[in-house]
Amino acid sequence: MAVTDAAARARELRDQLNEANQRYHVLDAPTISDQEYDRLFRELVDLEAAHPELLVPDSPTQRVGAPIEGGFPSVRHDVPMLSLGNAFTADELRDFDARVRRGLGLGADDPPVAYVCELKIDGLAISLRYEGRSFVRGATRGDGTTGEDVTANLRTVRAIPLQLAEDPPADRLEVRGEVFMPRGAFAALNEQLEREGKPLYANARNTTAGTVRQKDPAVTASRRLSLWTYQLVGAHGLATHSESLDLLRRLGFPVNPNVRRVSGVEEVIAYTEEWSEARKELEYETDGIVIKVDALDAQERLGFVSRAPRWATAYKFPAEQVTTKLEEIEVYVGRTGALTPVAHVTPVFVGGTTVRNATLHNIDEIRRKDLRVGDTVVLQRAGDVIPEVVSAVVDARDGSETVWDMPSSCPVCGTAVMREEGEVVTRCPNPYCPAQRIGGLLHFSGRGGMDVDGLGFKIMMQLVERELVREPADIFRLDVETLESLERLGRKSAENLFASIEASRRRPLGRIINSLGIRHVGEQTAIDLASWLVAELPRDDGESEEAWTRRAADRLRDASVDELTAVYGIGRVVAEGIERFFADEHTRDTLHRLIDAGVSAEAPDPGASATPPDGPLVGKTLVVTGTLPGFSRSEAEEAIRAAGGHAASSVSAKTDYLVAGDKAGSKLAMAEKLGVPILDEDEFRSILEGSS
Repeated sequence: MAVTDAAARARELRDQLNEANQRYHVLDAPTISDQEYDRLFRELVDLEAAHPELLVPDSPTQRVGAPIEGGFPSVRHDVPMLSLGNAFTADELRDFDARVRRGLGLGADDPPVAYVCELKIDGLAISLRYEGRSFVRGATRGDGTTGEDVTANLRTVRAIPLQLAEDPPADRLEVRGEVFMPRGAFAALNEQLEREGKPLYANARNTTAGTVRQKDPAVTASRRLSLWTYQLVGAHGLATHSESLDLLRRLGFPVNPNVRRVSGVEEVIAYTEEWSEARKELEYETDGIVIKVDALDAQERLGFVSRAPRWATAYKFPAEQVTTKLEEIEVYVGRTGALTPVAHVTPVFVGGTTVRNATLHNIDEIRRKDLRVGDTVVLQRAGDVIPEVVSAVVDARDGSETVWDMPSSCPVCGTAVMREEGEVVTRCPNPYCPAQRIGGLLHFSGRGGMDVDGLGFKIMMQLVERELVREPADIFRLDVETLESLERLGRKSAENLFASIEASRRRPLGRIINSLGIRHVGEQTAIDLASWLVAELPRDDGESEEAWTRRAADRLRDASVDELTAVYGIGRVVAEGIERFFADEHTRDTLHRLIDAGVSAEAPDPGASATPPDGPLVGKTLVVTGTLPGFSRSEAEEAIRAAGGHAASSVSAKTDYLVAGDKAGSKLAMAEKLGVPILDEDEFRSILEGSS
């Protein structure tokens, strides 16, 4: 075939395949069979092989690229990918509507607000960037500010257009959506794993996240992921969110067909009720409804609370409940020595996943619920919440059930356990308990700490059992050959893990302090300590990050209780815990040994001064406890920090407010005893918005 003829045929085949992809994945109206698609695809592959000069980056044949070397590069989002507040009941939706109306200055006689209701897809949030008509980058949400560049893998998802169907409204366009694995694809994948004798995946959402982060795009391509898009970043001359969804459809993006524009909150509530059961018939998992104010100018006027928009919320479907058998209660020992009872139940499918274990919290909860081994129990799970045993079905008892009690000695090291007065937790007091060592190392390498991607429980167990890792600094002395010697860790996986370890050598000082696992020192306290050290120890001109980090480590190690209690947000109990950590001969030089192993903090620029906090909570210390419908614990604490406040982990006389949700427990009792003002969620939101 002549080159000119081949070029014309290649263009024709690309057009046919792109149109087939759009009709199948976007319009849900296929016009050719899978067999015909495969025939055209093979013809294009053969043409491009015979005429390499005809190959273009956005050809349908290029959806699978080369395996990715090392980790995924970080991507900073130009516009943060926001989290949403939550609503769990119709009344909470009415409260959301009331806040929107107040924010827009609407009175009782004004017309209802127009909202757009969208099914909340249970997948992985992504951001897609286009330059001209071409897809150039895809990234995960990450922490909302920084994600991972997974472009090569997202190119394999056929629902993502590599070329837009028409010219976009700007030279550079950003679109957000949710990648998901259809139920059928998830079932087929598990059937394949079962045939191969491999462990099955628990749920489609986690499988989707893992699939998008595969090092080999061919694996991603094999798993039949799909996409719904839900946001065009920027107004682009449009007046409403509805119009932006229409534009996304015209550009060739898949937009969920069940999106509906409604008038007023009662129509929102009707939509949630309609889909409460109907969602179970869909070919993909959903865990709620996202409600957005339709008018873009109204969205702009309403603005944000922390990183959550005031103009949108997520309604979560009620927790699913099932009955199963409580087969056994096993105690796990955490990094702080806390003994946590966990229920092993007869496997049951609930909330989109197969559950085998569920939390029992502590012995007091077991007694309160009168749970016994052998009971038929009610189990519930909603969204990402850990499965929980709600109650026993007392009428189902036959007398074979047995009362369970907390063991008198640690199940790992045999040390007699203890329970301090005023605490609900039973602890192993042995600081050298192997379980605490494993837990401490996992805390050190996990998120919020050094964030070593790929260093999970099974690998850490092998490293500890082989005495390759005894303390945190040992992690940074591992090499590829040592990692490759571990079970089920091939050369490529070992190289990837080594690259993750190397990348984690430089972290913010607050993260490094938090990773140490000092009792009572959580993320906020670690940030407070880091801020104090930055203010105490200005970085000298020409001083290396290692040298500055070592000075900071010296100062923290040698600080007295009185010096520490003078640090903003740190009380005597926390200060004594810090002093105890650095007084112990085994942990005193942990930071210095990390520095010797090549770890350093992101030191402040010489002469730089910290920006003073600003917002309605400046100078205020708040503690969050219990379950808040609209915030996770971390989201609430992040909102406090964003408003200039301090999010403490324990209640003291210095606490200005306790934010209390359901099951508030001992912190609520302490606040009442000390006379600390107590806020519910609405009062908390009101303060964040600066209206109180």
